[in-house]
Amino acid sequence: MSTKHQELVGFIWSVADLLRGDYRQSEYGKVILPFTVLRRLDCVLKETKGKVLEAKEELEAKGIQNPRNLAKAAGHTFFNKSELTYEIAVRDPDQVAKFLKEYVRDFSTNAFDILDKYDFLGQIDRLDKAGLLYQVAGKFADIDLHPDVVDNHQMGYIFEDLIRRFSEVSNETAGEHFTPREVVRLMVNLLMVPDEEALAQPGVVKRILDPACGTGGILAEAQDHILRSNRDATITVFGQELNPESYAICRSDMMIKGQSAENIELGNSFNDDQHKHRKFDYLLANPPFGVEWKKVKDDVEDEAERGYAGRFGAGLPRINDGSLLFLQHMLDKMKPVEDGGSRIAIVFNGSPLFSGPAESGESNIRRWILQNDWLEAVVALPDQLFYNTGISTYFWILSNRKESDNEGKVILFDARDYWAKMPKSLGDKRKRITDEQIAELTEAYRSALTIANQSEHPLHDKVKVFKKSHFGYRRITIERPLKLRFEVTEEAIAELEDSKPMAKFEARETLIQALRTLIGIAPVRKKVEYVGKLKDAYLKAGVGKLPAALDKAVWAAVSVADPAGEVQLDRKGSPLPDPDLRENDNIPLDKDINTYLEHEVLPLAHDAWVDHEKTKIGYEIPFTRYFYTYRIPRPLDEIDGDLKALENEIQQLLGEVTG
Repeated sequence: MSTKHQELVGFIWSVADLLRGDYRQSEYGKVILPFTVLRRLDCVLKETKGKVLEAKEELEAKGIQNPRNLAKAAGHTFFNKSELTYEIAVRDPDQVAKFLKEYVRDFSTNAFDILDKYDFLGQIDRLDKAGLLYQVAGKFADIDLHPDVVDNHQMGYIFEDLIRRFSEVSNETAGEHFTPREVVRLMVNLLMVPDEEALAQPGVVKRILDPACGTGGILAEAQDHILRSNRDATITVFGQELNPESYAICRSDMMIKGQSAENIELGNSFNDDQHKHRKFDYLLANPPFGVEWKKVKDDVEDEAERGYAGRFGAGLPRINDGSLLFLQHMLDKMKPVEDGGSRIAIVFNGSPLFSGPAESGESNIRRWILQNDWLEAVVALPDQLFYNTGISTYFWILSNRKESDNEGKVILFDARDYWAKMPKSLGDKRKRITDEQIAELTEAYRSALTIANQSEHPLHDKVKVFKKSHFGYRRITIERPLKLRFEVTEEAIAELEDSKPMAKFEARETLIQALRTLIGIAPVRKKVEYVGKLKDAYLKAGVGKLPAALDKAVWAAVSVADPAGEVQLDRKGSPLPDPDLRENDNIPLDKDINTYLEHEVLPLAHDAWVDHEKTKIGYEIPFTRYFYTYRIPRPLDEIDGDLKALENEIQQLLGEVTG
């Protein structure tokens, strides 16, 4: 970072000292970022200000309103038609609020829209009421952000540095819109590893999308990554963001860099897709973890009913986590293979790897992805990398144009041990990935893509390669026969008295008396014998034929599960299953169910069988299971010795206190 860069960031950041007390730390960015944008736009437009005013006068004389002419006169995609400049607008302490608002309102629609999403006019009123507006506005008048002084590239870094600082001091909201820079760099590196040579060639034209773009950090790094190796590449970035303030920051960051921000849209990607029918070369996202999609439930479900004609044909995840909806949305925007195909990188927590049982929405989405051979790799990251959560996170890297060596395979890459301790914790962020570690992980991933046998990989204990079918399984239901004995007990009568059919039976007291005559009689293990005992008891008590529902309730009450009891049969003579003995097992797709039953189940339960009608297909990626390493527990004597040593130390300390 240059000295000039540090000086400018430090100067702008010092405005926070003025806000302290009237603004919370998490609100500093609401003031400083839009003022930085406003000052930059003012400096950029300074040289063509006269031309814009002349064009405005000519158009007004003709009674014409044509923003394109004003933009052309300004030499940019935006303009300001006010006779005021920023310095003039903030010069008078008594009129600063009035003039500054007038100046802001005279910006072109695209520039005003950005400031409006910051609620900048509202911030002007708030600052004015607090008696801070003249001081804050004057601070920005003292800095020169003209492109001749601060070029677009440097201005971009300054603005991104400010975004990062505000995100770090705003721990309660940072994770909603800001991904740590080193995480972004690693994700972009891994995504683009296979394309490095192609991206360095002349004539490169690429389109990049982030459908949950936040403040735009991922888009910026993806673009810069390509331009670092090929300054002549034509890169167009697209984004969509739900939060108005994050949207404003993203657009203003791009505008400050001299880039077009027209492709950054505001809205919910699920029910208001602003990039419908567009396809992209690279798609990256860090969508919010575990955020429900209840607000757009109807729209999403309607689209899902259209099957693969929509984005969500593979299935719908649980309502409280829309992560896999984002991924389906991105997969829908891949370019066809014949047009060059696409690559995708997305940040998830652990839930999308395994949540949901077989044939649930999540499982079916994973099945669809794996069967189409789109999943290239899952990369496990260290925990405590993000500002507002310490949970474990993962990159999913996908492509519809895998290298031939990697077709039909999925790489699991364990990068959880690659981290360094933060000098100072920032919310939940206590770890970072160093530049050296990013380089090492990038090279390791490059090797993983070309080495089919993970034992040949230099980090073979951290890299495992599986066939895509490896993650599929059958969820089978193992049944055991229902075996019963029959007897009347006080518990059985109490159960019968609480049943609904009994409440409707007029002669219930007579029935209860009849059943009580059977209490104490030895249990019977054949139902046909007990039928006779019940009939005799009913006959003696004068109980007639019972309604079907009540007869069923009586048998339910007097039936007791008994391993030595009679096997109960259905009308076809087949054993009835015992729900209490029912078990479910997951069997790999490549394993025969009957062989599994013979070798794993029947030796323990000779009368078990599989109910094939209940078998379901599921897919999951239990990542940590593949990298689990058994550690021998410490000897008990050693642990006991440590405990005794601690006891002695505590006794000694207590003696010093009480002595």
